[in-house]
Amino acid sequence: MRWAIFENIMTPGGHEIEFDRLLVKELQGLGHEVFFCVPEDFVFSADYGVSVKRLGGKTVTYTGAKGLTKLLRSVKREWRRQGWYRELLSMAQAGDMDAVLVPTSTYRYLRALNRNPLKNSPVPIIFILHGINPGEAPKFFREAEKLLPCRNVRLAVLNFADDVLGRRLANVCPLRPPTYTPRDIDWSPEIEGRKRLKEFVAGEARELKLGFFGQYRREKRLEEFLRIFAKLNFTRPVKLLVQGSTMDPRDGEAFDKISREFSGDSRLEFWHRALVGAEWQQAIADADALLMPYSAPRYRYHWGGMLFTAIGSEKPTVASDDLNPEVWQSYKIGATFKSGDWNDLARCLTDFVNDFDANAATYAAELARAAKDFAPTNLARSLTKIAEDR
Repeated sequence: MRWAIFENIMTPGGHEIEFDRLLVKELQGLGHEVFFCVPEDFVFSADYGVSVKRLGGKTVTYTGAKGLTKLLRSVKREWRRQGWYRELLSMAQAGDMDAVLVPTSTYRYLRALNRNPLKNSPVPIIFILHGINPGEAPKFFREAEKLLPCRNVRLAVLNFADDVLGRRLANVCPLRPPTYTPRDIDWSPEIEGRKRLKEFVAGEARELKLGFFGQYRREKRLEEFLRIFAKLNFTRPVKLLVQGSTMDPRDGEAFDKISREFSGDSRLEFWHRALVGAEWQQAIADADALLMPYSAPRYRYHWGGMLFTAIGSEKPTVASDDLNPEVWQSYKIGATFKSGDWNDLARCLTDFVNDFDANAATYAAELARAAKDFAPTNLARSLTKIAEDR
C-alpha cells in the first residue's frame, strides 16, 4: 500500500518526531510505501528518508499569541486545515495514495473533517488520537457519530481497553500504544540493556544512573521534586541527569533558574536542550533507570510517551500511579508512588534505589515481556488491518 502521512505539527523535539519515525519504519518494514504530506513551510526535525509532498498554505502556531491574536490565529489555522484536507482529497481522487494517516489528532481535526469533502475520501483516512479523557469525550463522540456514514473514515484511539471510556462506535478502533525503540545508535535493549541489568543482579554495578527526560513544563513540578531528592539518603552512589527542552521563553528561564539553584549538588547534572534522534536515544541508553515524578489527571487517559520510551529501551522506571495505571497493573517494571504525595515519592524513590539490585532480575523479565506486547510493529499491523477492512 502507498501511505500518505499528513503531518502539520512542527516541533524541534519530542515524541511527535519519534512517533512519525516509528510509523514510517514499521510500515516500510511491512512492505508498504510511505510519503509525507506537509504544509509548504513545514520544517522537519528529522530525516525520515521518504519523499515529501508540499501542500499550499503555511503552518499557524500559537507561540506568543494571547487574547484576540490567539483567536484570530485559531480561525486562520482552521481555514488552512480545510485547504489541506481538500488537497488531500484531490490526491486521493487522483490515485496518488491508497490510505491517508494523520498521526496526531484531536476532536478538532474531526470537527474540521465534518465540514470538509475529505470525509467522503475514496481511500481510507485514519486519524490517530493519543487518548481521550472524560472532559473531551463528549466532543470526540459527537464528531465521531457524525462521521459514522463516512465509510472510509477510521478513528484509531491509543488506549488500553477494547472500548473508549466504556463506549463503542463502528468507526472507532481502540489500539494499544507502541513503544519507542532506539533506531539510530549501535545499542540494543535485548543485548546491552539486559547485560547492564545483569550487572546489578550480580552486584557488579555500584553507581545508579537515573534520568529525568522530556519537555519541561511547570505541571511537572521539577523544583519541588529536586528539593525532595536533595534530602534523600541512598545506600549507593547515585547520579541524576535532568534534561529539559523548552519552547516558551518563560519555561526556558524557569528551567535555568532551577539549574542554578541546585548546581551545588554533585549528584545532579542539567541539560537545557532538545534531544533528537541518536542523541536522544543514547541519553536514554546511558541511563540505568528513568524517573517520571509528575502527576496529572490526563495521564490516566493519554498514553505516556516517556513511559513507553522506557519500556522500548527496557529501563526500570519510577512513576506516579496515575500514569497509565493499566500498565503497572500488568507489568512489574519499576515502582509507583501515590499521585501528588511527595512523602510517598520520597519513600518510593529511596526504596527503588536502595533495593535496585534485588529487583533487577524481575525488572529485566517484566520489561522484556512488556516490550514484546507493545512492540511498534504491532501498531503498524493494526493500522494496515484497519485500512484494508472495507
